[in-house]
Amino acid sequence: MLEYVRHEAISLKGNPAFSEVWLHDQICKDPSILGLGADLTVLSRERIQFGGGRLDVLLSDSEGAVRYEVEIMLGATDPSHLIRTIEYWDIERRRYPAYEHIAVLVAEEVTARFLNVMALFAGSVPLIAIQLCALKVGPQIVLNFVKVLDQRQLRVEDVAVDGAEEDVDRSTWEARVGPSLMKICDRVAEIANEIADPKLSLKYKKTRVALSVAGGFFNVMSLWPKQNFVPMRFAVSDPEQWITHLTEVGMEAELKKQGRVIVRLRDGEIIKHESILRDLIHQVVKESQQ
Repeated sequence: MLEYVRHEAISLKGNPAFSEVWLHDQICKDPSILGLGADLTVLSRERIQFGGGRLDVLLSDSEGAVRYEVEIMLGATDPSHLIRTIEYWDIERRRYPAYEHIAVLVAEEVTARFLNVMALFAGSVPLIAIQLCALKVGPQIVLNFVKVLDQRQLRVEDVAVDGAEEDVDRSTWEARVGPSLMKICDRVAEIANEIADPKLSLKYKKTRVALSVAGGFFNVMSLWPKQNFVPMRFAVSDPEQWITHLTEVGMEAELKKQGRVIVRLRDGEIIKHESILRDLIHQVVKESQQ
């Protein structure tokens, strides 16, 4: 049976025994304490930013696909830290557009006022706010990190910005994967445009093929043609249900972090599974254009 132990909540900011550097050390020793994942890697600490300033901690997920720009502060949130959090996230995502980037603000107190301000960025900035509670238990201290705001699942494809990644032409992709797989991308676009308003078009980037409105900022979905298949990545409101439906008919589909779905399309599968894929693509388009 667990035994109750009396504890005392303490403020790190008001205690001379602790500092932001000390807190950075604890997080870098074990980034999993933030609650962002079990296998996080520290890529950089006090990372110098273009134009000045330093990003406290840059983390990467186990697959190396998602990067977390983490700003850490003692005490309550303030405007300067919120601005820096978003500014550093924006700098990093523009420098390294092939990765997904998520802004993370850690503070001892995330006030209701700043929660309201952060919520205004929903749909444009994938942002996580984490509140830290330090507890003294006898001669020891416990750091408890609680997510009080998580906007990762809102328009997760929006972090890709046109022009942030090098443009290429279709012939580059056909030379890389062959015309047959590129026709899969064409068919996805055709199905999407059965209901899309305004119409969507394929944009050829160095690492992906994006489906979006011409001249638009947000991507409805991204396609990542490989040698033998085309991963189709998107956000949808009921991902677990779609994963079940797709796997039941024999398709390769999985739920990734941040609530995104990846479906691997092989040559001939769009014809074989056109009905379920049409329903799926139409739902993705409808939700993205609401």
